Amino acid sequence: MERLKLSVYVITYNEKDKITDCLESVKWADEIVVLDSFSTDGTVEICRKYTDKIVQKKFEGFGKLRNQALENCSNDWVLSVDADERVTEELKKEVLGLLEKGPDADAYHVPRKSHFMGRWIKHCGWYPDYRQPQFFNRKKMKYTEQLVHETFELNGRLSYLKGHALQFPFLNLEQYLRKMERYSSLRAEEMFKEGRKFKVHNAVLNPLAMFFRMYVAKLGFLDGTTGLILSLLYGYYTLLKYVKLWEKQQ
Repeated sequence: MERLKLSVYVITYNEKDKITDCLESVKWADEIVVLDSFSTDGTVEICRKYTDKIVQKKFEGFGKLRNQALENCSNDWVLSVDADERVTEELKKEVLGLLEKGPDADAYHVPRKSHFMGRWIKHCGWYPDYRQPQFFNRKKMKYTEQLVHETFELNGRLSYLKGHALQFPFLNLEQYLRKMERYSSLRAEEMFKEGRKFKVHNAVLNPLAMFFRMYVAKLGFLDGTTGLILSLLYGYYTLLKYVKLWEKQQ
């Protein structure tokens, strides 16, 4: 049986500090598709060293971007890799092995290990961080089209891989705050369109609940000071999106 071919897609917007390591980790794939939202920092020029399949699309939400990326993949089997992620050698071998013998499922979750403020986060709900399947048959799976925090719709069997993807989401605190500023605005806009109404108790209780969930329920305290900071920052993000919802309703 001939090995099934693989497309890797990456979504980018001003990722020049991270994209080289990402693409280096997937250059073994049969095809790399980059969906870029008109980067201005040289990201596209770096990507051209690895692929000529670079598609420019205006940002209209992460779910829509991901589905547009799938439409531009030539192969049925796809590995989704974010610009701040790296595919490990163990994950590469596992994916190639499944493509060689034939996958026994239609989509696979990949355990993701994330690095933040100088250490690998093992708790806080960040590990193994099964967010959405990253290795899948694109004829069987699509993304929901939320602006942010998109999910997926799968018509088939879901399974799990053992090989890790490594994520370096924020190089420093400034980068974290910049990203959360953007994400909270997108989530507030989405809640506004859904007809959600600002309620004072949401702005008070939900940030506290987020902190408790990450730091206590998800054992973030075992990640030391970094776990405390991360849990506080996510509480701040939760507060920010409700304040922005309130602002939109004024």
